[in-house]
Order: sequence, then C-alpha cells, then structure tokens
Amino acid sequence: MIERRVRSRLRERFATTLPRFDLMAQLERHPEGLKMNELSRLLMVTGGNVTAIVDQLEKEGLVERLDEPADRRAFRVRLTRSGERSFAEMARAHEEWVVELFGGMSRREQDDLLRLLAKVKQHAVEKELAKP
Repeated sequence: MIERRVRSRLRERFATTLPRFDLMAQLERHPEGLKMNELSRLLMVTGGNVTAIVDQLEKEGLVERLDEPADRRAFRVRLTRSGERSFAEMARAHEEWVVELFGGMSRREQDDLLRLLAKVKQHAVEKELAKP
C-alpha cells in the first residue's frame, strides 16, 4: 500500500517511476559513479533493466556514462548536475511522503521498522554480493 502510494506520487508529481528513483538514489550515494553490474547488484534487478533505465535517464540528461580506464569494455554511470538537482527535489518530496504515510506510528515504532528494513536490505545485498 505504501509503495503503491509512493509510486503514484512519483508518477504524478515528477513523471517518473520508482525504479528510476531508486537508480538515481544509488548514484547519489556514489558520486564517483557505478558500473552497470554494480547498479544491477545494488538494485537487485537484471542488467537489462538497468540498461533500459540508464538509457532513458541519459536521453533526459540526468545521467552520463564515463569510460572506465581500468577496463575499456566497461563504463561508469553517474548523475549529471541536472540529475543531482532533479533527484534532490524528488528525495525531499519522497521523505515528506514517507513521514506522512508513517504518521500513525510512534517514533519508536518508526525507528524499529527502519532498523529492521535496513537489516533485511543489508542481508539481501550481502547475499547478492556473495554470488559468484
């Protein structure tokens, strides 16, 4: 229910999707950029999904591809200045929505939920990174 509302609000206010928001969030956390396979692992989606999203965001001028000097076959993706500004605006709105949607919970309940969700996410990422 919460995810559905966030998806709807992202679509209505920013004409974007949750997967695009999530990809931009990862890039915001890694200003030096990420390789496509790193994005795929962090987002827990296929390389094809990441490629499609990056292609769209690149056409819109929100991300750029940079050559990877250590591996001529690879490149890094990072937010452009426009992408940084766009994501910052979306992130502020997203935070407001989450606060509103969790308003019926006490602060302690919210903290407990966030701690547990972070633990689940960390476990999932560690399992994904451990794959050969």
